[in-house]
Amino acid sequence: MVNDGLLDDANMHSLGQAALARGDWPAARAAFETALRQQETAVALDGLGMAAWWLNDAAVAINARERAYQLYRAQGEGRSAARVAAWLAMDTFHFRGEYAIANGWIQHGRRLVENSEPGAESGWLDLAQAHVLMWADLDYAAAQQLCAQAVALGKTLGDVDLEMAGLSGEGLALVNQGQVGEGMRRLDQATLAATTGDVSDVDAACTACCCLIFACEWTRDYERAAQWVQRLRDLATRWSHPTLLAFCQVHYASLLIWRGEWEAAEAELLAATNDLATTQQPARVADGLVRLADLRCRQGRFAEAEALFARLESPAFKPLAGDYCLYGRAALALAQDEVDTAVNLTERFLRAMPAENRLERVAGFELLIQAQARRGDQAAVAAALVEMKTAVAHVTTKPMQAALSFAEGLAAATAQEPYTARRCFEDAAEWWGRAGIPFEAARAQLELAHALWALGQPEAGQRQAAKAADEFARLGARPHLNRATAFLRQMESVTAGKNGRTPQPANLTPRELEVLRLLADGRSNQEISHDLVLSVRTVERHISNIYSKIGATGPSARAAATAFAIQHHLL
Repeated sequence: MVNDGLLDDANMHSLGQAALARGDWPAARAAFETALRQQETAVALDGLGMAAWWLNDAAVAINARERAYQLYRAQGEGRSAARVAAWLAMDTFHFRGEYAIANGWIQHGRRLVENSEPGAESGWLDLAQAHVLMWADLDYAAAQQLCAQAVALGKTLGDVDLEMAGLSGEGLALVNQGQVGEGMRRLDQATLAATTGDVSDVDAACTACCCLIFACEWTRDYERAAQWVQRLRDLATRWSHPTLLAFCQVHYASLLIWRGEWEAAEAELLAATNDLATTQQPARVADGLVRLADLRCRQGRFAEAEALFARLESPAFKPLAGDYCLYGRAALALAQDEVDTAVNLTERFLRAMPAENRLERVAGFELLIQAQARRGDQAAVAAALVEMKTAVAHVTTKPMQAALSFAEGLAAATAQEPYTARRCFEDAAEWWGRAGIPFEAARAQLELAHALWALGQPEAGQRQAAKAADEFARLGARPHLNRATAFLRQMESVTAGKNGRTPQPANLTPRELEVLRLLADGRSNQEISHDLVLSVRTVERHISNIYSKIGATGPSARAAATAFAIQHHLL
């Protein structure tokens, strides 16, 4: 325990600074609080704000820094006040999601140093503004320019921390805009400096690592991301940084989702979102909730996904996650065969995402191609494919190339070019398989089965569909398992005792055949909805399409549909 009577204010400051330097945040807080009981000074408030920030005590950190800012200004110490203003901008953004107030603090800081010789404070204000531009305004081009200014200033001043922090932000902005090679070179340099001790500011070091992980996710360089996540977790543990540890859990969970380890991913995401909720950082919580909603959609737990999106659209999260909710809801709609809704939401997502943010738009183009392919809209699929190719032109990772090949396969299938579709789906399944991404590989196998069937190779198609169904069952991907199972049943019904493909009855789609079987089996619309993991509205639409195709009308339509199913040996 510290004895207030034995140590003067200067000694308390020294003890607090020494504790901050070694990462002993509780000791630093205790020392600065002791100093403040003796006398309120800007230095002690500044130190208390830093200690409280590391301890995720948002209320104390922001209050202490606001008071420090006022005292520094009153004492004529404009540079110190500007530095604290940069911290307050980040605090109000991360802890409260108040990006407008964050911008206000940045402008306050700039006004204090606008007539001074260039100093590190200007660089940190540039980086704070770049951060808000990236994560709130999605303006990576403007953010890149500010980060480049910080890099240049850091070099001039010999401030390695500022230079590397700026380099990591510049690298991330370049990658997002499609300049992958240039961006990754900057990120490699900054992250190496962060993990080898060249960067003394631990927050700057962690930020560099985080930027690299984001870039790896955007380019789908999952193996590389896995290596850096472990480095980052080690760094966070060494510096007792619980928020960063939870951040690592979120991104590690994303890797687990891609690897097909969904139970482990779920555990990581639930733990991370719970831990982050206690830190009162909506930006971090939103990131975890978006990924959890994606997992729920893949699992077919649609009601839970819907609840997560509703939470993300609340005032606390909407400024940070609103655009990604559009994409997530679009994926949810497509999983439930609500194709028109999926198209509309995906197009809204792409309109909301700036054209310069090429890699963040890729997922939107992928989803739009899938939805328009379900519609059979050849022109729309082709147009979206051109956009996707442009966006990923400089990304050479196998998972991204597999995604592009899969999209090309869908375009070929929509254009009724089964030979091209088969080749594209074979490549996609191979590349995703080699990269250890089983869910996506199984999706490619199922589409390959469709292409093989169209080519008059039903036995080969059945083998691919069966492989896909087995993988979907292992993963717990219920909606995709139902699609694979429906297609297998359809192929079995037309190949029994035959050696080749026969036309589908009344040109019913595989999903319509599955609905018809259940309808003829006496299931209610609600029961069909439950069995196929579809909304009741989607089931009703399928039934309406079935009646139209088989010519069933009026009160006897259901009986006519049952008779049709029996006649065509669908039961």
